Amino acid sequence: MVNTERLKNTFLELVRLSSPSRQEGLVATYVKERLNNLGISWIEDKAGEKLGATAGNIIAWVEGTSDTPPIMLNAHLDTVQKPEDEIETIEENGILKSKGQTILGADDKSGVAVILEVLEVLKEQGLKHPSLQPVFTICEEIGLLGAKNLDYSLIKAKWGLVLDGGNPCEIIHRAPTANRFRIEVIGKEAHAGVHPEQGINAIWLAAKATARLDWGRIDEETTCNVGLIQGGLATNIVPPQVVLEGEVRSHKKDKLEAQTQKIVSVFKEIIAQTPEKGGLPQLNLDIKEDYPLMYVAENHFLIKLLQQTGEKLGMDMRLKVSGGGSDANIFNQAGIVSIIIGTGMKNVHTCEEYIALQDMVQSVNLLLNAIIQ
Repeated sequence: MVNTERLKNTFLELVRLSSPSRQEGLVATYVKERLNNLGISWIEDKAGEKLGATAGNIIAWVEGTSDTPPIMLNAHLDTVQKPEDEIETIEENGILKSKGQTILGADDKSGVAVILEVLEVLKEQGLKHPSLQPVFTICEEIGLLGAKNLDYSLIKAKWGLVLDGGNPCEIIHRAPTANRFRIEVIGKEAHAGVHPEQGINAIWLAAKATARLDWGRIDEETTCNVGLIQGGLATNIVPPQVVLEGEVRSHKKDKLEAQTQKIVSVFKEIIAQTPEKGGLPQLNLDIKEDYPLMYVAENHFLIKLLQQTGEKLGMDMRLKVSGGGSDANIFNQAGIVSIIIGTGMKNVHTCEEYIALQDMVQSVNLLLNAIIQ
């Protein structure tokens, strides 16, 4: 069914269009033109205006030829590369990759390409299928912001398939919830060589707190990380301020809250134990839910459908628990039961990123055979 050459060309055309988060305009225009050529109606919501992006989420509609409830097909338009990065691709033995100086952008342009190929095949072969709602989101890579600001009044589908995974034979049905934190420690500046005792070293206080905490994998369901630290003025000044930013993830809400509160308690304790000088030190905490828990039961219709389809195609479909969040977390919270399937992307977010064309073909075949009646 799949036009392999067309699929490859679509992917390469998408990859050449720069689309870091908030700058998805070029790729959005490409997708809208492809939808227009297929005679598929679409709406661009106002998420781009809210987020300061060059495009909004694109919500399309393909009228079905069966009475089966509509299904949403999703991929995100943005990538993690910088705007100035020009991606050059090479192909070796059916493997598509960058030349090694940039990412490839398979995350998630492979998902976009797969959905577009599915729509092409359905039209040219006149296959019977349920109504489909392709949804192309923005700003996924910077906190799932497109999905969080999606105009859900435009969404008719109650089930969703998110094309944003690795192995096409894996069905991701569980993903963690996460808290994002920003911790500001305010000390007191002083000359580091003349009067250091008059200062309060904010970096030292933050270091004492972080040293008392466990980081990385806390248990089989929970992780914790400090990813950004910024502070200090100069080497000869006692640093009056430092900011730490990080996250806690867990597949259990109570573990998430316990680990988050442990971080808060340790920092508060360090501040309380520090002798006060003019009302300092102080602690400012900002903790927000980054994304909610995702869990779709093993016996859900969508999972059974993909497992049965995979069996017919000789694909051993396996359930997988993910350690990362995606738009699927947000969709499930919004009442759209969604699971994630892979397109073959490997080593994403690195200069070693690559994808096998045959994996994308497999992904298209899986989708087509799952939805045709």
